[in-house]
Amino acid sequence: MTKLSAQEALVYLMVIMSASDRDMGDEELARIGAIVRTLPVFRGFDQAQTLFVAQNCQRELAEDGGFESVLGRIRDALSPEFRETGYALAVDIAAADRTLRAEEDRILDILKARFGLDVLAAAAIERAAAIRHRF
Repeated sequence: MTKLSAQEALVYLMVIMSASDRDMGDEELARIGAIVRTLPVFRGFDQAQTLFVAQNCQRELAEDGGFESVLGRIRDALSPEFRETGYALAVDIAAADRTLRAEEDRILDILKARFGLDVLAAAAIERAAAIRHRF
């Protein structure tokens, strides 16, 4: 398997969050598309590849030990700063439908631990997402 680019790893994180509750809803999918189209971190990324990258992630997750393997590939592809960015994107996807399900919360806990995120930084990211997604 080839190493993921940082941008591919970020898409993988968003797919993991969207699929964590086994319901990749329209709001979450639309949010992934909007993120890829608008955030500076995706500058230079071929937006037409988003679906292809997402499908690769789904295939890898379905393999034996896929979740652990994918998390390792994501971690290897992201610098510490981009791990925070990835966590923020994952939180945004989880918050897109305005509910945080137990499965999503569990994935976020795993990401915090695997990425070695500062507890206060993670809490600030989570609070900011909750505020952004209010209606």
